[in-house]
Amino acid sequence: MAGPIAQFEIKSLVDVAEFGAIEIAFTNSAAYMVLTVATAGLFLILSTHGRLLVPDRWQAASELLYEFVAKTLRDNAGEKGAKFFPLVFSLFMFILTANLIGMFPFAFTVTSHIVVTFALAMLVFLTVTLYGVYRHGFRFFRLFLPAGVPLVLAPLIVPIEVISYLSRPVSHSVRLFAVMLSGHITLKVFAGFVVSLGSLGTLGLLAAVAPLMMTVALTALEVLMAVIQAYIFTMLTCMYLNDALHPGH
Repeated sequence: MAGPIAQFEIKSLVDVAEFGAIEIAFTNSAAYMVLTVATAGLFLILSTHGRLLVPDRWQAASELLYEFVAKTLRDNAGEKGAKFFPLVFSLFMFILTANLIGMFPFAFTVTSHIVVTFALAMLVFLTVTLYGVYRHGFRFFRLFLPAGVPLVLAPLIVPIEVISYLSRPVSHSVRLFAVMLSGHITLKVFAGFVVSLGSLGTLGLLAAVAPLMMTVALTALEVLMAVIQAYIFTMLTCMYLNDALHPGH
C-alpha cells in the first residue's frame, strides 16, 4: 500500500517540451485544475440556464453560493467592493470545488500544494496593491500608518506594518495548504490502519473497527474543512480588498 505522501506526488501525463533542466509537461495537478474549472463552470451554467422564477434545488444552490459570496464581500469591503465580485466568486468556487474533488478516493487535491495556493494568494496580493496604488496613488501607503497613531511612533509602526503586509501572501496561502495537506495525510494514515488490520484475520477485523470509525469521522471533518477553508480564503480576500478601497481606515 502506498504511503500517505504518495497521494501528493505530481506526475507528468503529457510531455510538452524540455529546455535543459527545465521540463514543461501537462501534469496530474494541471489536469485536476482543468477538471475543477470545468466542474464549477458546468454546475453554474446548468443550474441557472432555466432562470426559473421559482428555482429548483440546483438553481437554489447556485443562488445561495452567489448570495453568500456577495454578502461576504459587502460585509468586509463595503458596497464599492462589488466591482471585485467576479474575482472573489471565481476564487471561492475554484477552491471549494478543488477541495471537494480532492475528497474522492484516489483523487488529487490541488489545494494541498503550496505552489497552487501561493499563486492564488499572489493574485489577490497583486490585485490589492496595484489597484490601491492606481486608485489612491501615494495615499495608499497610509495603510502602513493607521489613523490615530502618533507620528513619533511611525519609525516603529511602519516597518511592522510593511512586514505584515508583505507576509500576507505567505499566511494567506499556507493556511489553506497546511489544512488540506495535514487533513489528507491523517485520513490516509487511519485508512491504512483499517486495511492493515483487516488483513490479519478475525482479530484484525475486530481491531479495525476503531480506526474505521475514526476514518469516517475524519472524512466528515475533512468535508467540513473543505468548505470552511474556501470561506476563510474568500473572507481574507475581501478584507484585503477593503484595504485597496479604503486605505488608512
